Amino acid sequence: MNQILVTEKIYVTPELKRKKKMYKILFILSIFTIISLFSVYIYAEYDRNEKESISQDILSHLEQEDDTLISSYDNALIVSITQEAAASAEQASEELPKTGIVTSKYTASDGNTYDIIGRINIPKIGVDYPIFSEFTPELLKISVCRFHGGNPNEVGNLCVVGHNYRNEKFFSKVLTLQVGDIVEIQDLSKRTVQYEIYDIHEVDPNNRDDTTQKTNGKKEVTLVTCTNDSKRRVIVRCREKV
Repeated sequence: MNQILVTEKIYVTPELKRKKKMYKILFILSIFTIISLFSVYIYAEYDRNEKESISQDILSHLEQEDDTLISSYDNALIVSITQEAAASAEQASEELPKTGIVTSKYTASDGNTYDIIGRINIPKIGVDYPIFSEFTPELLKISVCRFHGGNPNEVGNLCVVGHNYRNEKFFSKVLTLQVGDIVEIQDLSKRTVQYEIYDIHEVDPNNRDDTTQKTNGKKEVTLVTCTNDSKRRVIVRCREKV
């Protein structure tokens, strides 16, 4: 009996050799895949942190602007109006400002120049970012962006979009906000207006109903971000706190 057991242990068929070799290959591929995915994740986080640091540079720039710059708000800053804003103005009951979108240009440490329209601060969730004047996939990696509407703190509905990376950055924690919470918007004249959240809901990605500029003469802000599964959009509607 012992002889039989020893013989069975020593004897290895070609089929068993092939399977063992295959298992080794699959194991090596699994390790390689895990390392690759982990490396991609680490690089993505590094890239996000690097790009977000640009937004913090811009905030420092906004804080350091002197009174001379602020006093020249209507003349020295760049004024531009997009076709989207112009079309909205024609359809809305309250037209967008005749001067268009007022922006301040800033050349960051990465060598690129960015157009800024103001700053958003949400004390409850630690959000504090400059608002870019336009919306592009690349700009969204750096800060939050104006998606629709006119200048900050003017009559109308300023829609601001930001990424939900399911971490502590950008609009990731917007999903935790509640009705009654406060959103602060600072314009380029350094005037800060508080907006109180009055509605939170989700919509399909192609739904644009909440970008309406019909606010009955009130100042509103709408925050837009993705749900955690990225299948729908979270809409946070805010109105100037009286």
